[in-house]
Amino acid sequence: MRLTTKGRYGLRAMFEIAKEYGKGPIAIRTISERQHLSVHYLEQLLSKLRRSGLIQSVRGPGGGYVLAKKPSEISVGDIVRILEGPIALAKCIDESLMKEACEHVDDCVVRLMWKRISNKIEDVLNSITLADLSREMKTIDCLIDTC
Repeated sequence: MRLTTKGRYGLRAMFEIAKEYGKGPIAIRTISERQHLSVHYLEQLLSKLRRSGLIQSVRGPGGGYVLAKKPSEISVGDIVRILEGPIALAKCIDESLMKEACEHVDDCVVRLMWKRISNKIEDVLNSITLADLSREMKTIDCLIDTC
């Protein structure tokens, strides 16, 4: 599994939205400026995240995006799966592709290894929430600014 810009940029955008949790919507232009990302590309990513139910859009002046759940209820794994698809190191691990991926899928010892590794990666991604990322960033800010 290779994390593309979809996953990386989407996670950065979700982090910005999470930072504003409880304060109101954040404009896409603000996310774009803070993270140095294209507004056009962000629109595509945020649209997918909105359709999945992780964020909501608020129209009108002062509008933008808000989390649909608490930051502690949204994991990095949730975001990556929505933007990248299944977390799998090989096609044969993805249940929807496994039969067409390889004719040896039923008796392949290497497939079992890739599955175990993919499961461990998924466990780690599922264990980290947007709230965790926010706490880590505050810790880093404190170290830099000597809170």
